[in-house]
Amino acid sequence: MARIDRDNKIHIKAIALDDEQRVKVLSPGMLVTKRFLRNRLALVGLIIIVAMFVFAFVGGIVSPYGEREVFRTYETALKDYAGVSLNKEYQYSDAPDQEFPALAKADMILAINKGETSFTSGNVTYTIIKETENLFRIVKLNEAAKVITVKGISSFNQTSTIEFTDELKEVCSQAIEKKEQSFEFEGTSYVVTQDGKMNVISVAQEVSTVTTMIFSTYSQDTKLSSAFKVAAQKALAANETSFQADGVDYTLKTDDKSNIFYLNDQEYAAISQYSINPIASDVFLNLDFKMAVEEAIKKNETTLDYINEKNETEQYLIQRNNEQYTLKRELSTQVNNTYESPSWQHWLGTDGNGMDVMTRLMYGGRISLLIGFVVVILEIVLGIIIGGIAGYFGGWIDSLFMRIVDVFNCIPAMPLYIILGAIMDFLKINPSIRIYFLCIILGLLSWPQVARMVRGQILSLREQEFMIATEATGLRTSKRIFKHLIPNVIPQIIVMATMGLGNVILMEATLSFFGLGVKYPYASWGNIVNAVNDIYVMTNFWFIWIPAGFLILITVLGFNFIGDGLRDAFDPKMKR
Repeated sequence: MARIDRDNKIHIKAIALDDEQRVKVLSPGMLVTKRFLRNRLALVGLIIIVAMFVFAFVGGIVSPYGEREVFRTYETALKDYAGVSLNKEYQYSDAPDQEFPALAKADMILAINKGETSFTSGNVTYTIIKETENLFRIVKLNEAAKVITVKGISSFNQTSTIEFTDELKEVCSQAIEKKEQSFEFEGTSYVVTQDGKMNVISVAQEVSTVTTMIFSTYSQDTKLSSAFKVAAQKALAANETSFQADGVDYTLKTDDKSNIFYLNDQEYAAISQYSINPIASDVFLNLDFKMAVEEAIKKNETTLDYINEKNETEQYLIQRNNEQYTLKRELSTQVNNTYESPSWQHWLGTDGNGMDVMTRLMYGGRISLLIGFVVVILEIVLGIIIGGIAGYFGGWIDSLFMRIVDVFNCIPAMPLYIILGAIMDFLKINPSIRIYFLCIILGLLSWPQVARMVRGQILSLREQEFMIATEATGLRTSKRIFKHLIPNVIPQIIVMATMGLGNVILMEATLSFFGLGVKYPYASWGNIVNAVNDIYVMTNFWFIWIPAGFLILITVLGFNFIGDGLRDAFDPKMKR
């Protein structure tokens, strides 16, 4: 019994309140951590920020989609298919090895409107041969002979090397007697012009054929020569059923609906006053379709049902605007899958570019968070260097650096951002390089606050005993500042950096919203929210901008909660 009492006394003595073993010694870091973890709001903020980092950096890896991946879909839409107009403009077919300049074309139109038979352009004289009401030949004349006719007897005076045979003289005399402007002999065109009492016979050198009629071919590979166009229109004007061009015989069939030319009893080409052209350059409109369109327009119909080569019925809508017509057709077109509502494939739908909103938010979080950390690190480094030097040395160095701080504080940030954004837009700076410029600009305009805080703290610390001891031991100035003074300011710097992260993210979001920050195709929360500059998108597609705005809100709140928690943990007296 006595032994048990003795053991109890020893045990009681071992756990006495004044025993040194009961006192648990904690480091300053552990004390700060313990106080921080007791702060519920700080823990909430920490959880939010960790969740944001996981969402942005891990989510982008896990997501099956890419940041710039565009999703496509097919939709049926009424689209322009062809344009139709009653042609009143001249169509030009230049002869081989000949060029009819644009200025000469303008002078030709003036001459035709005035009823003239020749004109001069660029020191070159051209002659207009009117074949039909809608067909003109533009030629250059090479004088061959002069003819004087007295009492029906023509006297020829050759002025070139061309030999005038009796047959040629007979044809010339007939043309002069009939007062014809031109004639042909053995495949050569001659022009008769009046020069006083004499008639000048000239050889016509073909330059271009001009017409307001439109030729269409049955085959996409068929090319019509100038000779064919001239002969075809002459035959049409003379109501002939056949003609010859380039040594080939053609036939012509006309009715109220069309004028069709045949080669070897096969449909070859057609002529019309209507110009019918497809909207897409790779589409060839066959003659059957063009004739069906022309017939529908002449009947003032608003729709056209056309049976194609596959015996399928195609429906077209005809819209008229004065003498211009537009054929519209429902076509299945591949388009960006824009503003798709949330689904299993796209949890937050797609944006205006057809990209997955959830994936863009993940990659946008990377950009926004990285910009925030880079800017804060840059301003902290600059602030520590400038503030540390100014606070330690004082005197004129302090005054100089503080005036520099005042200058930076006086710079109007937002107008400067707008100017720099406009300059980068004008120079078409690469979007990836633009991000680096944004970080540098934000960092350079934010460091003065850190510098002032560091300077104020160092001014109060540099006269304390530990700094006198460092001076007495002969340490270099740089070690005194950055090894002994700056570490004593770290708590305040951490608090300022943490709370500044939220401000930087808000600033980046604001600049991107105004189109001055991160540019497409890169994503940031700010340029995602930019979609609300369209009132229709804002009111109808909430999933585009509300998630990005919510992420900005909780991220900034998270950093503010952490900043408040760290401030209270480093200086508990501030909370009282």
